[in-house]
Amino acid sequence: MRTHRRTHRRSAQVEYLLPDEAESAGRARQLTSRFLARTDRGTTGLDAEHIGDATLIVSELVTNATRHGGSCRLRLYVSDTQVTVEVYDGSPGRPGIRPLTMWGESGRGLSIVRCLAQRFDIDRVDGGGNRVRAVLAL
Repeated sequence: MRTHRRTHRRSAQVEYLLPDEAESAGRARQLTSRFLARTDRGTTGLDAEHIGDATLIVSELVTNATRHGGSCRLRLYVSDTQVTVEVYDGSPGRPGIRPLTMWGESGRGLSIVRCLAQRFDIDRVDGGGNRVRAVLAL
């Protein structure tokens, strides 16, 4: 008879409410870096490259959310295998990925996120708004 050992994955999560301000993206970067660098979460420590990638993803998503949807909510989940970033906004429109051009001064954020993330999706939320989720493999 074979016995099955259950493995317990360690994980941690946090949620922040960010106001409709230009400074929210910078604040979100600080909060994300601090949360992911913590060693008391019970998860495997993240290296500087993964923290940098996750922080860039957060920055792009929060910038879009506050620019187009007012205040936003940032959720971070971290486990031994991945970091999940979710940003909720109140925008009536659906975010879209624009074609990249050499001369464009904006519109690259979601393309950058899509390149960094293992999984990326955008969903409408009941009651209005969007949830943009990016999963970064560790």
